[in-house]
Amino acid sequence: MTVEQLITADASGTWKLGDLPVHRIGFGAMRLTGSAAFHHGTPSERERSLAVLRRAVELGVNHIDTAAFYFSSLRSANELINTALSPYPDDLVIATKVGPFRDYHGEWGTAARPDQLRGHVEENLRQLGRDHLDVVYLRRMSQDSIAEHFGALAELREAGLIRHLGISAVQPRHLAEALDIAPVVSVQNRYAVDRIDPVDDEMLRLCGVHGIAFVPFYAVAGAAGEQGATTAHDDAVLSVARAHGVSPAQVRIAWTLHQGPHVLAIPGTGNPGHLAENVAAGALRLTDAELALLGAGRGPAR
Repeated sequence: MTVEQLITADASGTWKLGDLPVHRIGFGAMRLTGSAAFHHGTPSERERSLAVLRRAVELGVNHIDTAAFYFSSLRSANELINTALSPYPDDLVIATKVGPFRDYHGEWGTAARPDQLRGHVEENLRQLGRDHLDVVYLRRMSQDSIAEHFGALAELREAGLIRHLGISAVQPRHLAEALDIAPVVSVQNRYAVDRIDPVDDEMLRLCGVHGIAFVPFYAVAGAAGEQGATTAHDDAVLSVARAHGVSPAQVRIAWTLHQGPHVLAIPGTGNPGHLAENVAAGALRLTDAELALLGAGRGPAR
């Protein structure tokens, strides 16, 4: 057993999603379903995906991010989670998202209407084998206002189907809209060391002000997006990785966590070795000089 495998998720610290404490290193389930999570790639090896989930929990991961639309031709992320982890540990928080949807052939539909969201929430409940969902994100598609959609989820929260609400792919005005309707415990936007977007920088700041978790996606993937971890690392990332004797992906995760105590990481993988590395990144401490090097070009330091 390597030193990395001995490092557990509690090394990353904790944050609360509403009243639910989670370690700041979590797990994103999208990659569990295969080489291309959205249907057309090679399906994952089922037993390997189940083993990754079980190992994640053994390593202290208690925050899993998923969605009913995370499926490939033969695999469903939610079904894998249910099979691997049910009955669920008492401290495990499962977050899912609604808004986008796909048909059974894997084709994307238009954004769900507000009156369709209950059906999408119930589909997640069925697949996960739960009587309520811990956190549900409204993933904004192209709509200018999220008030009607978020209001529909707030009604489901009042009905007891959802414990806490989050929003995803949003701008500051959408957060203001949502907060006028119901509490928001987390915001999930695309964010990475090599992705410069002033809107997302402002979202990060606003979440800190409001005590809301900021949960970047594609932090390890960068421009590669849903295809998985990027191999395109700039010189700063490579330099810091060499200095610590770690992988560039671990530096990217550590940089993410250093952006504030309210920032959570949800790196995903179907590889047990990469899982251990990802979790171990929660213990990686970067110096001020290294953070300045990695953040060069992003604008004034926060």
